[in-house]
Amino acid sequence: MRRPQAAALFLLTVSNLAARAAPAPRPTTHGQLVALFEEWRAFQRPTLRGGIPDYSAAAMATQQKALPTIRRKLEAFDRSGWSPHDQIDWYLLRAEMAGLDFDHRVLRPWANDPAFYRTVFEEQSDQPAREGPWTVGAVELWKLRFPLDAAASAELAGALHTIPDRLEQARKNLVGRGRDLWIGGAHEMRAQAAELVALAKKIPEGSALAAEVQRARQATEAFAQWIDQQLPSKTAPSGIGVAHYDWYLKHVQLVPWTWRDEVALMERELARAWAFLALEERRNSGPQPQPIDSADEWQRRSTAAVAEYVAYLKAHDILTVQDWMEPALLARVGHFSPGPLEFFSEIDRRDPEVMRTHGYHWFDLGRMERDPNPDPIRRGPLLYNIFNTRTEGHATGWEEMMLQAGMFDARPRSRELIYVALAERAARALGELRMQANQVDLEGAAKIASTGTPRDWLKLTGKLVRGEQHLYLRQPGYGTSYVVGKIEIERLMEARRRKEGDRFSLRGFMDAFDAAGLVPASLLRWELTGELPDDVKTMLAD
Repeated sequence: MRRPQAAALFLLTVSNLAARAAPAPRPTTHGQLVALFEEWRAFQRPTLRGGIPDYSAAAMATQQKALPTIRRKLEAFDRSGWSPHDQIDWYLLRAEMAGLDFDHRVLRPWANDPAFYRTVFEEQSDQPAREGPWTVGAVELWKLRFPLDAAASAELAGALHTIPDRLEQARKNLVGRGRDLWIGGAHEMRAQAAELVALAKKIPEGSALAAEVQRARQATEAFAQWIDQQLPSKTAPSGIGVAHYDWYLKHVQLVPWTWRDEVALMERELARAWAFLALEERRNSGPQPQPIDSADEWQRRSTAAVAEYVAYLKAHDILTVQDWMEPALLARVGHFSPGPLEFFSEIDRRDPEVMRTHGYHWFDLGRMERDPNPDPIRRGPLLYNIFNTRTEGHATGWEEMMLQAGMFDARPRSRELIYVALAERAARALGELRMQANQVDLEGAAKIASTGTPRDWLKLTGKLVRGEQHLYLRQPGYGTSYVVGKIEIERLMEARRRKEGDRFSLRGFMDAFDAAGLVPASLLRWELTGELPDDVKTMLAD
């Protein structure tokens, strides 16, 4: 070989080796982040085998082993010069990935939580995604319109057909020993069986769908009985402990506080609610309103309450009111039901307008449907209920904000109901915190919530108090999110008001707040003011 050719070949070889050794360029754009988001969401879903999501120990071990690879892809991003909006999106992905990591290391709902395998739901959740961890493939009966046409009937039959096999797999997967999770799981399965009984009455007897409903009901009832049979061996506590709770708040829920901080905050809000209630009771005159006791009166006053609420928002320029909002609230006022009152019906039956403020949830869901966020990462619900400090926190805070905005001045006794409701949220949050720390069991948490609620309206004889605590046991941070999010949003409003000074308008604030999407409340301050508070900066540092 001639010397020049040999030299050229040598240089080409060196160049190829250098190219192979050179690291791939780091991703730098939000568009690349969106592509990773789509890859991540596909990765997060369990593998389907025969149309059934596979939560077996082997399948979960395979997913857990592969998780670090996709997390490294996220960490590889160069975010230099990114806007707060784009930076927040990156942290949202990191939080979701931390949520799956925590599921594998700690919660393991597929192995510890029998309620995880419930799939049939008759009522729509008011959240972007149903509260708590659930298996993939929910059957949302509220979406159906009866009588069903042939296509809808076949689709429902196909979904119900999988239930016996799902529950058979669950018997193999469930190895946890947390007693309260098993007790709550049996309750959830009996609720599913009852909904299938109600469904059977809506469809033609002798049809293929009727056979699938019966088969699913029988499998569900048998599974509930199996859970009961396992209970004697389930003697362990169900809480995750303080250290895990702190990690989950910081890395998944993006809450810049610890378990100990939250105990102090909930005790403070509980005391404030009781104190302000006492002051309102001293200030106000006239008899206490009595619960509405007829369906006609309930319908009349509920309809009037929605109209009055929306009119107040418009007249006082509180937010941009769109034409669909009033019908959306009217569709969600519920139905009059005689019998013992649970906590929220105690409030609703005295003044239906109070809980319409908490119904901001239906505004959130309406925007998701009618005006989807242009950002694909924020368009749908975040995983692991990461949205809850924004959705539940704002809806809770909005109740008192509307009180302070004057909406209940003409009905001062209704002002008292706001503080009764706030006390209930703080009391049940303390129940969650003590329960997750394994200082009390679910029954003890229910007692904390009940005794902390004024007027004996959250009764231990009712269904709500234990149902709420079971959810908060299954989904750490959910019970506290109502008050934690409220406080964070108050901090956000303060920062925006300070920054804008006399230019601040409530309508401008609320429109920007809604446009930002359903992201954790702690991050909204960064997006809406450009400021990153020290506690949030510390939270995001790891």
